[in-house]
Amino acid sequence: MRRTLLYFILILLLAGLASTLPPAKGAEGQRLPVGPLVVENERGRHQFRVELAANEDQRSRGLMFRREMAADAGMLFDFHVAQLVAFWMKDTFIPLDMIFIKENGRVAGVAKRTVPHSTATVPSPEPVRAVLEVNAGVSDRLGIKAGDLVRHNIFGNMR
Repeated sequence: MRRTLLYFILILLLAGLASTLPPAKGAEGQRLPVGPLVVENERGRHQFRVELAANEDQRSRGLMFRREMAADAGMLFDFHVAQLVAFWMKDTFIPLDMIFIKENGRVAGVAKRTVPHSTATVPSPEPVRAVLEVNAGVSDRLGIKAGDLVRHNIFGNMR
Protein backbone atom coordinates (compact mmCIF):
# COMPACT_ATOMS: atom_id res chain seq x y z
CA MET A 1 0.00 0.00 0.00
CA ARG A 2 2.77 2.42 0.96
CA ARG A 3 4.69 1.63 -2.24
CA THR A 4 1.56 2.25 -4.34
CA LEU A 5 1.03 5.59 -2.62
CA LEU A 6 4.64 6.60 -3.30
CA TYR A 7 4.28 5.67 -6.99
CA PHE A 8 1.05 7.66 -7.18
CA ILE A 9 2.72 10.74 -5.63
CA LEU A 10 5.72 10.39 -7.95
CA ILE A 11 3.42 10.21 -10.99
CA LEU A 12 1.54 13.32 -9.85
CA LEU A 13 4.81 15.21 -9.34
CA LEU A 14 6.13 14.21 -12.76
CA ALA A 15 2.84 15.14 -14.42
CA GLY A 16 2.93 18.54 -12.72
CA LEU A 17 6.51 19.11 -13.85
CA ALA A 18 5.74 18.05 -17.42
CA SER A 19 2.86 20.51 -17.63
CA THR A 20 5.24 23.41 -16.94
CA LEU A 21 7.68 22.49 -19.71
CA PRO A 22 7.46 24.10 -23.16
CA PRO A 23 6.19 21.89 -26.00
CA ALA A 24 8.75 19.42 -27.27
CA LYS A 25 10.83 20.64 -30.22
CA GLY A 26 8.97 19.72 -33.34
CA ALA A 27 5.58 19.92 -31.68
CA GLU A 28 3.07 21.76 -33.77
CA GLY A 29 1.59 23.71 -30.90
CA GLN A 30 -1.81 25.28 -30.67
CA ARG A 31 -3.38 26.85 -33.75
CA LEU A 32 -4.47 30.47 -33.65
CA PRO A 33 -8.00 31.62 -34.57
CA VAL A 34 -8.59 31.50 -38.33
CA GLY A 35 -10.34 34.11 -40.46
CA PRO A 36 -10.73 35.21 -44.08
CA LEU A 37 -8.22 37.25 -46.09
CA VAL A 38 -8.49 38.27 -49.74
CA VAL A 39 -5.77 39.38 -52.15
CA GLU A 40 -7.05 41.38 -55.12
CA ASN A 41 -5.03 41.85 -58.29
CA GLU A 42 -5.54 41.90 -62.06
CA ARG A 43 -6.05 38.10 -61.99
CA GLY A 44 -8.99 38.37 -59.59
CA ARG A 45 -9.86 37.87 -55.92
CA HIS A 46 -7.84 35.17 -54.16
CA GLN A 47 -9.31 33.95 -50.88
CA PHE A 48 -7.32 32.53 -47.99
CA ARG A 49 -8.08 31.29 -44.48
CA VAL A 50 -5.35 32.73 -42.27
CA GLU A 51 -4.27 32.46 -38.67
CA LEU A 52 -3.62 35.84 -37.07
CA ALA A 53 -0.40 36.21 -35.07
CA ALA A 54 -1.05 39.49 -33.24
CA ASN A 55 1.25 39.46 -30.22
CA GLU A 56 4.97 38.91 -29.66
CA ASP A 57 4.67 35.27 -28.56
CA GLN A 58 2.46 34.37 -31.52
CA ARG A 59 4.69 36.20 -34.00
CA SER A 60 7.83 34.58 -32.54
CA ARG A 61 6.40 31.09 -32.97
CA GLY A 62 4.76 31.70 -36.33
CA LEU A 63 4.72 28.60 -38.51
CA MET A 64 7.73 26.98 -36.85
CA PHE A 65 7.71 23.18 -36.60
CA ARG A 66 4.68 22.77 -38.88
CA ARG A 67 5.09 20.06 -41.50
CA GLU A 68 2.28 21.11 -43.86
CA MET A 69 -0.23 23.84 -44.61
CA ALA A 70 -3.39 23.77 -46.73
CA ALA A 71 -3.16 25.35 -50.17
CA ASP A 72 -5.57 28.18 -49.24
CA ALA A 73 -4.10 28.74 -45.76
CA GLY A 74 -1.57 31.16 -44.35
CA MET A 75 -0.51 33.15 -41.34
CA LEU A 76 -0.86 36.92 -41.04
CA PHE A 77 1.64 38.60 -38.71
CA ASP A 78 0.20 41.88 -37.43
CA PHE A 79 2.74 44.37 -36.05
CA HIS A 80 -0.03 46.96 -35.39
CA VAL A 81 2.09 49.86 -36.73
CA ALA A 82 4.31 50.17 -39.78
CA GLN A 83 7.91 49.19 -39.10
CA LEU A 84 10.87 47.51 -40.72
CA VAL A 85 10.69 43.78 -40.00
CA ALA A 86 12.84 40.76 -40.77
CA PHE A 87 12.07 37.05 -40.65
CA TRP A 88 14.14 33.89 -40.73
CA MET A 89 13.28 30.26 -41.37
CA LYS A 90 15.46 28.55 -38.74
CA ASP A 91 12.84 26.18 -37.29
CA THR A 92 10.40 26.31 -40.21
CA PHE A 93 9.92 23.13 -42.25
CA ILE A 94 7.62 24.53 -44.97
CA PRO A 95 9.06 26.64 -47.82
CA LEU A 96 7.11 29.91 -47.80
CA ASP A 97 6.37 33.07 -49.74
CA MET A 98 6.38 36.16 -47.50
CA ILE A 99 4.09 38.98 -48.60
CA PHE A 100 4.95 42.31 -46.94
CA ILE A 101 1.91 44.56 -46.50
CA LYS A 102 1.71 48.31 -45.81
CA GLU A 103 -0.76 49.91 -43.38
CA ASN A 104 -3.20 50.63 -46.22
CA GLY A 105 -3.33 46.94 -47.21
CA ARG A 106 -1.16 47.36 -50.31
CA VAL A 107 1.60 44.82 -50.95
CA ALA A 108 5.04 46.40 -50.48
CA GLY A 109 6.96 43.39 -51.77
CA VAL A 110 7.20 39.61 -51.87
CA ALA A 111 10.01 37.29 -50.77
CA LYS A 112 9.49 34.15 -52.84
CA ARG A 113 10.32 30.57 -51.95
CA THR A 114 12.15 31.17 -48.68
CA VAL A 115 14.41 28.28 -47.66
CA PRO A 116 13.40 26.07 -44.71
CA HIS A 117 15.84 26.02 -41.77
CA SER A 118 17.79 29.01 -43.10
CA THR A 119 19.15 31.55 -40.61
CA ALA A 120 19.46 34.20 -43.32
CA THR A 121 17.19 37.15 -42.59
CA VAL A 122 14.42 38.09 -44.98
CA PRO A 123 13.82 41.84 -44.52
CA SER A 124 10.82 43.91 -45.51
CA PRO A 125 11.52 46.30 -48.42
CA GLU A 126 10.09 49.21 -46.38
CA PRO A 127 8.13 49.69 -43.13
CA VAL A 128 5.10 47.37 -43.14
CA ARG A 129 2.11 46.77 -40.90
CA ALA A 130 1.86 43.03 -41.59
CA VAL A 131 3.40 40.01 -43.28
CA LEU A 132 1.39 37.21 -44.88
CA GLU A 133 3.10 33.83 -45.08
CA VAL A 134 1.71 31.36 -47.62
CA ASN A 135 3.05 28.20 -49.22
CA ALA A 136 6.01 28.73 -51.55
CA GLY A 137 4.92 29.32 -55.14
CA VAL A 138 1.52 30.81 -54.30
CA SER A 139 2.59 34.36 -55.16
CA ASP A 140 3.83 33.25 -58.59
CA ARG A 141 0.77 31.07 -59.25
CA LEU A 142 -1.64 33.92 -58.36
CA GLY A 143 0.51 36.76 -59.70
CA ILE A 144 0.77 38.51 -56.31
CA LYS A 145 3.14 41.48 -56.45
CA ALA A 146 3.82 44.96 -55.08
CA GLY A 147 0.78 47.21 -55.36
CA ASP A 148 -1.84 44.45 -55.03
CA LEU A 149 -4.50 44.94 -52.36
CA VAL A 150 -4.84 42.70 -49.31
CA ARG A 151 -8.22 42.78 -47.59
CA HIS A 152 -8.43 41.79 -43.93
CA ASN A 153 -10.06 43.15 -40.78
CA ILE A 154 -6.73 44.53 -39.47
CA PHE A 155 -6.64 46.93 -42.44
CA GLY A 156 -10.31 47.92 -42.00
CA ASN A 157 -11.03 47.08 -45.65
CA MET A 158 -12.65 43.65 -45.50
CA ARG A 159 -15.90 43.43 -47.41
